[in-house]
Amino acid sequence: MDNRTELEQLGEFGLIKHLTQYFPIEHKTTIKAVGDDAAIVEIPEGEHLVITTDMLVEGVHFDLMYTPLKHLGYKSVVVNLSDVFAMNAIPSQITVSMAVSNRFSLEALEELYAGIKKACEFYKVDLVGGDTTSSKSGLVLSITALGMAAKEKIVTRAGARESDLLVVSGDLGGAYMGLQVLEREKEVFKSAPGAQPDLSGYDYILERQLKPEARKDIVELLSSMNIQPTSMIDISDGLASEIMHIADQSFVGCDLYEEKIPVAPETIQAAKEFNIDHTTAALNGGEDYELLFTIKPSDYEKLKGNPSFSVIGHITNEAQGCRLVTRGGGIVALSAQGWDALRAGI
Repeated sequence: MDNRTELEQLGEFGLIKHLTQYFPIEHKTTIKAVGDDAAIVEIPEGEHLVITTDMLVEGVHFDLMYTPLKHLGYKSVVVNLSDVFAMNAIPSQITVSMAVSNRFSLEALEELYAGIKKACEFYKVDLVGGDTTSSKSGLVLSITALGMAAKEKIVTRAGARESDLLVVSGDLGGAYMGLQVLEREKEVFKSAPGAQPDLSGYDYILERQLKPEARKDIVELLSSMNIQPTSMIDISDGLASEIMHIADQSFVGCDLYEEKIPVAPETIQAAKEFNIDHTTAALNGGEDYELLFTIKPSDYEKLKGNPSFSVIGHITNEAQGCRLVTRGGGIVALSAQGWDALRAGI
């Protein structure tokens, strides 16, 4: 980069002020944002405050060889907001903390924060604080999101009951297959540094990996349909893992039907190219950030035929456990092999 500004020229407080000065405030509940010792957030009467936090570590959760900093900033916000939506709440504020090495310039962090700002604007959340420190091993991002919902609207993983229907939004496996494409092109580049990546035809799955969206629209749609999920979770670690989380917290079992799992044509095509079963990508891939939830059987007519939803199974008794009903009619125990951030490495 021709014009490189070293971070030490600004200092910690100057850096924070520079990066956050153009973030607008959207919520009346934000009383005090960046600039004081702590933020002040008002909690309206009758509402619960929902809090979630996620840490993204370079070399574990992202690879800057193929992840643009602006996309990383956007995605780092989205993965936290998705957790708030999974509680049937609406996000309102975030804090952003990061550890950064001296290989990053001010201009690089401006790109990162441009992505954060874009996400804040799109989802209408306020940046109210955070922290910066130095790192000797790469970039670390930690974002905390706050959201609110009326007490009676909050949905947890623990409410699924026998005979409830298992429903998922959108389609699955795309983010995982997008990662496979990026990893392949990375290896090509490492062996032939002058080679240009061949990413044509992979637009959909690459966007699912690099710039996912949190499903705010699904929470709003369910509300407009007068459907209150009995349990809900977002799909960050793979469908199988998330189903088992709901089953564990709700003390139930489930039958999941392989033929009902929604997978996009682009994902199926990429899976064939990589000789990966697309069901495996959907079950274990993760990072789709769709919403998985259960509903009472009486609510089925309200969402039947809606293209935003797929009914993929039903809840059974705990003794039966979680099972996958294959396309051929076989029944196998569902196992979770999803993303494990403690063991994974890029």
